[in-house]
Amino acid sequence: MGARSAASPEPPSDQPTGPSQEDLLRLAEYATVLADGVESALGPWVQRSVEQVHVRQLLRRPPEEVREAAVRAGDEAVATIGPQMRALLALDIDEQRTGPLALLRTATAYPTRVLVEAGVPPVARDEFQQTQFPDDLFDLCPASFADVDPSLHEAGIVWGAAKAHVHLARRRG
Repeated sequence: MGARSAASPEPPSDQPTGPSQEDLLRLAEYATVLADGVESALGPWVQRSVEQVHVRQLLRRPPEEVREAAVRAGDEAVATIGPQMRALLALDIDEQRTGPLALLRTATAYPTRVLVEAGVPPVARDEFQQTQFPDDLFDLCPASFADVDPSLHEAGIVWGAAKAHVHLARRRG
């Protein structure tokens, strides 16, 4: 039989172990597409969120100064969340302590601040939402990338699948 122990099997030398360099390059490409998409979608999402909640809660379009504050908040969200997203997605997957959707959810602070400063009353939320997202007074927290912008749906799915592929390849190796 050979000197190999059953407790520490070695893979056959003719089979690669772990993800290929191509797998890692594709994951990095998909991460860039996702980060680019988040940066493009985030500012308009902040503005839409302010507009929609203002209309729903106060039954009128926000005044010009609130719309301008929403634009500034959107720019600030992009300037803050964008680099954080790129830094997160640039990390090796084993070093990522959170996911891009969780990071994206922190962006709810930007439209929330504008709405609170405009005197818009918070919306009614269920117990789960209140417990999971206590600072999300206007129920803006995205459940998926598509909630921020439909164009982010595929980018999020493809990146997640590529990450899962790399993860599984490492565990199999």
